[in-house]
Amino acid sequence: MAAMPSIEEKMRQALGSLTRAERQAATHILSHYPVSALGSITALARAAEVSSPTVVRLVQRLGYRGYSDYQAALRDEVEAMLVSPLAKQARRGEGDADAHVLSRFASLAMANIEATVAQIDTAAYDAVAALLADPARRVMALGGRLTHVHADYFATLMKVARPGVSLMSGTSDPWPAAMLDLGAGDVAVLFDVRRYEASVVQAAEQAAEQGAVVVVVTDRWRSPAAAKAQHVLTCHIEVPSAWDSTVPILFLIETLVASVQGRNWGDAESRLKRLEEIYARTRFFRGGSSGGVRPG
Repeated sequence: MAAMPSIEEKMRQALGSLTRAERQAATHILSHYPVSALGSITALARAAEVSSPTVVRLVQRLGYRGYSDYQAALRDEVEAMLVSPLAKQARRGEGDADAHVLSRFASLAMANIEATVAQIDTAAYDAVAALLADPARRVMALGGRLTHVHADYFATLMKVARPGVSLMSGTSDPWPAAMLDLGAGDVAVLFDVRRYEASVVQAAEQAAEQGAVVVVVTDRWRSPAAAKAQHVLTCHIEVPSAWDSTVPILFLIETLVASVQGRNWGDAESRLKRLEEIYARTRFFRGGSSGGVRPG
């Protein structure tokens, strides 16, 4: 039996049928989900710059009797979300209160990966992998202040698996120039997690205007860049730390690279062999295996 859609999913699915004011309220809620709708209806309406009756009509369109009914369902969903899988994973170690931080953090990181895998649409994932495996499409990657390292890692691995991959800088000057080479049908892979960055959103808008296929890898609250994306892959990133965990993003990058190399292993193997020859000729490594792409 298919799982019931979450409140967030129902709201996203309803966007196309909403009035302008209702869509404005829904967009605000989704941009600050779920915190924005946990307060009073007056505070939410003021923040979204709509009227309280507009908020009531919005939640009624989603099948709730009123705002209090909607809030009760939202609180239940948030509580369930916290219990599964993060709290559930933490409970596995409740018998050992003195468990080392490495063990506790590892449990949460693994739970995030499991939650990420569970909520990703496999058809959407396969569609992204097929796009990335198409040698006729150029691929450009871009990240923000923190996620630029993920874009860099993605581009570094993908360059071995296939040609035509480049990394766009996240600073204000270089990425607009890189857009000159991004054409219709090419793929822009953008990484952006809270707090979402203007440069990534602007890159998504520009790439979409030029006819590129936009793929956004983000957290489950979704970067505003997702509004311009044909494909969105969301990751669970919460951990009890001052910083969110990006382990699931790295996991997703490595699975995408594995998928691309699996689809095009003949070409990937040939590229890897040529690369190894260059490494050997230039004595790039001091010794041992240089690693690389292997068939999955």
